Amino acid sequence: MEELALPVPAGWDKLFRMTTLTAEAEIDADGRVTIAEPLPGWVRAGHARVLLVVDDDAQGCAGQRRPKPEATPEMIARRKKALASVRRLNPYRDIADPSAWQREIRRDRPLPFRD
Repeated sequence: MEELALPVPAGWDKLFRMTTLTAEAEIDADGRVTIAEPLPGWVRAGHARVLLVVDDDAQGCAGQRRPKPEATPEMIARRKKALASVRRLNPYRDIADPSAWQREIRRDRPLPFRD
């Protein structure tokens, strides 16, 4: 059997060195997180990157979710101004047939296992 050597994106080597632990945690009123159970002995003291998942039905969550961001009138005005300037530039003015243009510029990437 032939091995296929695929390029590995930068940083992926760190991804495979991660280990997932599941533990209960306490969140204090000031936002500090404390793991409520001892960690395995192989976990060394120091800095750790942690992903905290809070259940919607967790005590203290009360079904509240982070509010959806809303655009302020100033944000909307800036967006309209930016779109108007792009419209004035008319970057696609030279394209008579968009479908033909797309076929011309498209570059298919090589797919694995395809000859």
